[in-house]
Amino acid sequence: MRQSVYHSQDIQAWEQRWFSQQNSAYGLMQQAAWTITRRLINSFNVIKNPVKSIAVCCGTGNNAGDGYLVAKYLAEAGFKVDIYAADRGASESLNLAYQEARVIEQHIDLQLKIYSGFNFQQNYDVYIDALFGIGLNRDLNQYWQEIIQSINAQSGFKISIDIPSGLHANTGQPLPCAIKADATYSILALKAGLFTGQGKEYAGTIETVSLIPIDHELKPIAQLSSSQIKLPQRQAFGHKGSYGHVLIVGGHADMGGAVIMAAEAAFYAGAGKVSIVCDAKHHASILARSPNIMVRDINGIVIDDIKALIGQVDTVSFGMGLGRDEWAEGIYQDWIGALVDSKIKLVLDADALWFLALHPQKMHEQCFLTPHPGEAAKLLNTTVKEVESDRLLTIQALQEKYKGQWVLKGAGSLTLQTLKNELKLNNQKSVPWICTAGNAGMGTGGMGDVLAGMIASLKAQFDDEIELHQIVTLHALAGDYLAHQGMRGLQAHHMNQAIYHVVNHSLEMK
Repeated sequence: MRQSVYHSQDIQAWEQRWFSQQNSAYGLMQQAAWTITRRLINSFNVIKNPVKSIAVCCGTGNNAGDGYLVAKYLAEAGFKVDIYAADRGASESLNLAYQEARVIEQHIDLQLKIYSGFNFQQNYDVYIDALFGIGLNRDLNQYWQEIIQSINAQSGFKISIDIPSGLHANTGQPLPCAIKADATYSILALKAGLFTGQGKEYAGTIETVSLIPIDHELKPIAQLSSSQIKLPQRQAFGHKGSYGHVLIVGGHADMGGAVIMAAEAAFYAGAGKVSIVCDAKHHASILARSPNIMVRDINGIVIDDIKALIGQVDTVSFGMGLGRDEWAEGIYQDWIGALVDSKIKLVLDADALWFLALHPQKMHEQCFLTPHPGEAAKLLNTTVKEVESDRLLTIQALQEKYKGQWVLKGAGSLTLQTLKNELKLNNQKSVPWICTAGNAGMGTGGMGDVLAGMIASLKAQFDDEIELHQIVTLHALAGDYLAHQGMRGLQAHHMNQAIYHVVNHSLEMK
């Protein structure tokens, strides 16, 4: 089952449409708080230490109302609950919203101690964050930053209602700090910022609190890529020619490792044949590591050879370790025209993206481009900060400028691919996908080369039977498998056995 994520403004508009049908806003708040309370009580059973004391931190507006009601229901369930509320007048952002929250508080008729401000009177087992909801879209002032830092400094289990306060609901960026929650209960629907950007650092485990039916006007802005993927069984009469021939092109005289990692990843992902075209200086090393790889000297190939090679393979992965000097630019210019004109399935990675930024052109539909944020910034003539401030907007801008299909690497990697008609979303030809697998240990040199090799390999084997976002997820799952014994020190060239594992032991495709 596909999971959709939404823009905060679309969720708010959906909510208002529900209220316009004479449904009760306060009733919905009660329903949300009651559902969260029951789930919290169930989750407390798995926390190592018994939960006895709970601090509920309330800000302003509806999110505070959710907090007050959760506090009430938890107290009625027998927990010791204290409420800490924003100090009236301490921030210019309070005023009307503060008054609304106080009306909610009075309506609830709480029989609980409410402390003004966030000077915690004791150490609590659990801290519930009900400071800000999904409407926050500006940097917090010093007052609120200090409150969030104070809550983060507490040792108890931390739970956020709807979204960790201080986290931008759509981009996953802290503003400039956010609650580091152990768990987040996302009300009504999932928000994109929980899964991409820095969202994973702050959200913890995520549960959706679904309360009202989705109407026809609510449109998702992205889908979450399922981690349940099963590749088709191999037929008993298959041979090496049945499983695709991958060509890896790159390998400047000073940089031989990238093409080796890409080629080995292609083999471990199941390709039948793999060839490397690189500087002859690296051939001995390649064959010593992997004698099943075929090699050609990149300096001894002319345009007719390039066209002939392209005609002999199923996919090409171009750019790993190519370099950025005058020699590399000449190689890029020699190859790119033939690659694009051939319409072959093509992965552009690393230095090929650098030269594409210098010589922009439109790519064909079966071209897969895999920038990290720095490369994306170069391609769009902007900054890494701008790229990371809205990753969904960035990947859409990349496809608009260059066409093709895209992976924007990083935490919560995004994929923007071309889908079949029945999978179109929002009446658009392309739909963003968010990868929820992967870990911080994968932030090491060579991981992108491995991904490029996997894309070329799996597309060579399965063509449209496997989607780009599923390959990105398999790569991330391999990283998670490799990180079982620890993230620190994880190396890209260790990924091969993990790739072998995930392509043979993945779960059922959704």
